[in-house]
Amino acid sequence: MTDSNSKRIAKNTLLLYFRMFITMGVSLYTSRVVLNTLGISDYGVYNVVGGVVAMFSFLNGSLSGATSRFLTFELGTQNKERLNKVFSSALTVHLGLAIIILVIGETIGLWLLENKLVIAENRMFAARIVYQLSIISCIVAIIHVPSSAAIIAHERMNIYAYVSIVEVGLKLLVVFLLLIGNFDKLILYGVLTLIVTIIITLIYQIYSYRNFSECKFRISLDKEMMMPMLSYSGWDLYGNLSVMVRGQGINILLNTFFGTIINAASGIATQVQNAIAGFADNFLVAVRPQIVKNYASGNIVEMQRLIFNASKFSFLLLFLISFTFIVEIEFVMKLWLVKVPLYAIIFCQLSLLNNLVSIMFRTVMFSIHATGKMKRISFINGTIYIMVLPISYGLLKLGFSPIAPFLINIFLLTIGCASNLITLNLYIPEFSISEFLKKVVMINLIIVVLSSIMPLIIYYSMEEGFLRFLIVGFTSVVSIGIATYYIAIDNDMRKASKSYLLNKISLK
Repeated sequence: MTDSNSKRIAKNTLLLYFRMFITMGVSLYTSRVVLNTLGISDYGVYNVVGGVVAMFSFLNGSLSGATSRFLTFELGTQNKERLNKVFSSALTVHLGLAIIILVIGETIGLWLLENKLVIAENRMFAARIVYQLSIISCIVAIIHVPSSAAIIAHERMNIYAYVSIVEVGLKLLVVFLLLIGNFDKLILYGVLTLIVTIIITLIYQIYSYRNFSECKFRISLDKEMMMPMLSYSGWDLYGNLSVMVRGQGINILLNTFFGTIINAASGIATQVQNAIAGFADNFLVAVRPQIVKNYASGNIVEMQRLIFNASKFSFLLLFLISFTFIVEIEFVMKLWLVKVPLYAIIFCQLSLLNNLVSIMFRTVMFSIHATGKMKRISFINGTIYIMVLPISYGLLKLGFSPIAPFLINIFLLTIGCASNLITLNLYIPEFSISEFLKKVVMINLIIVVLSSIMPLIIYYSMEEGFLRFLIVGFTSVVSIGIATYYIAIDNDMRKASKSYLLNKISLK
């Protein structure tokens, strides 16, 4: 990895972390207030109703992946003419998709809401309003995708950090208005959340329009550009459909078998999962454009090195943050929510474990996407992931507890990740599976085992409380840090780190 690329990734990662710390802190606070204000049942209604709309937005996931890949690829080849055509074609396709989602949402989605979801009759009116608001929010997000993809492709991560300050202020205002508002709290929350989404989307759109020459609003029906994108997203569609089934499908199953109370617990687990995953995801957002650009320029050696390092350190970074929460989640939940929904604790622990499995292989998936060959990965992984739903249904029908779908999810996710290694090796023969297993998977597992010993001894030796939480957290950070330094970092990196620190100290 060149020095300039390393510095760019480091700078962008720091900016994304700044954004994440702000949004995560506010998210944790607002989640608690919203849960207490709406109540567990209404919070569960909001989660499951919004999930129906999210279920149909899997189409957007496929197209957004295609848009990001093709924009970044053209930046890697430095072809400005094709870059302009890619953006215009992507915008046209997303406008068409917004219309399709609207039609599906107002037909199939409404049918699900009225006939399949278990919602108290006295809350159905509010649920219908929230559903319509969720559809509008989904459409806004779809139209926004090309501009957001352009920002990431150009690696302008600073805009996310700056806009986050605005977003934080708006979310705090939402909580304040929710507390003082003399109106149905569930409907009010849906309206205010939509307004925030529209404002933030407009800011990103205006920034992209003014700073990137290709981001001009124009309709394009260029088949040369649209067909590769549609082919890419078409094959990716099955994979995204499967991911949707794995996520929102389980949410509907939990609602069908256990009601909105369990949906509230699942919603809390999802928020914790997303918040903590952000620590590693921000690093990978900064890395992904470099992977695509290295592939576009034919620099496979640098690409593989980036895959190994990003996979290893993104996992260790997430483990550093997750370990204390996994161990002390009961104490944290009581401190955070006061009233903890049933099953929320075990849901959170399993969701964080799911994060750790996923993050270690994320750059492998990014690399497959960089090749543009989506057929194999979508078909194999999609089939594996979609099996979560029928297996979970069968287990729940037999009387298993609500944690069964989460366990099945982790097991099948692991199989899917292993399949991705084989796929990448087929597309890029220079990629070594054995080297990945040795330099990434084995090193990470060794660090997990060695660094967990001391914190777990302390955990089982002390009474629950804030002091134990602090000591376990501090010990885990030190243990993981030491293990990472001596096991995960090679001699060259250690020498470079020492040299950098010594230069900084001497300058001061």
